[in-house]
Amino acid sequence: MQLEPHKAPTFIFIGVTTGKSSIVKVFPRWMQVLGLDVQLAGSDLPLRAPPETYRSVIERVKNDPMVVGGLVTTHKLDLLAAAHDLFDELDPNAALCGEVSAIVKRDGKLLGYAKDPTASGKTWEHFIPTGHFGRTQADVLCFGCGGAAFATTVYLAEADDRPKRITLVDVSAERLDHARDIHQRLTTDIQFNYVLNGDPYINDSLMSDLPAGSVVINATGMGKDLPGSPITTAGIFPCNGLVWEFNYRGELTFLHQAERQAAYRGLTLEDGWVYFLHGWTQVLAEVLGFELTPELFDKLNRAAQDFR
Repeated sequence: MQLEPHKAPTFIFIGVTTGKSSIVKVFPRWMQVLGLDVQLAGSDLPLRAPPETYRSVIERVKNDPMVVGGLVTTHKLDLLAAAHDLFDELDPNAALCGEVSAIVKRDGKLLGYAKDPTASGKTWEHFIPTGHFGRTQADVLCFGCGGAAFATTVYLAEADDRPKRITLVDVSAERLDHARDIHQRLTTDIQFNYVLNGDPYINDSLMSDLPAGSVVINATGMGKDLPGSPITTAGIFPCNGLVWEFNYRGELTFLHQAERQAAYRGLTLEDGWVYFLHGWTQVLAEVLGFELTPELFDKLNRAAQDFR
């Protein structure tokens, strides 16, 4: 059935459970701050949806004159793989990473941007102390190898202060192979390790081998899009480690596991809220065509705090 075009300027949010996101309440407040008349419309798709589903969504974005563009969360990789030919141009990061997080309509063209390297980099700089890896020689262990995870590794590849080793763990050989292919195109001295695994006890063991001060990331979607955690309750975080949970809503099992060890292991914890803010504001600035200055980001941050 042919869907009717939207009746007002509309920004499409492509995710899994979009109605539960804080952006549903934050978006209207941000439009007031920006002085723009744009509404938000969510498009919920199942994980690893069929290619024709992704193509249908992109065709609607492309053909509906009232759709100004959109943001993609969980489906960044699969969506571009399925609908690559529907985009007229990709930015360098989208072409490199094989993902799209921002869908932009400009001068009659449909453009795809990968904003995750920028958003993850700004979030990283928010909570990782300056010069941390130079001082500690710590590693990074990332559970999950989807778009946001390896976008973070793309940022780290050229960071002034970067780890010597990054280990990526995922249940999908395809995603690990995709990350490996991208890393081989980068000029970096980071040693990347790829572990195909879905056993939380093995993940516990990988975590126990980390040097003090290491960063442990949950980028699996577990605790939000999927139940549970990539580690068991017996898993021990590295002493003085930094723990980044990419999610800010849901059960957040992984984050709660870290919270219980925070005091005696000296952990620094970061949830996904700041990443949520940077991810959304970077995309909105590209789609809606405004300059995202530090001052404007702070203003949008304050406007969102009531809905955290």
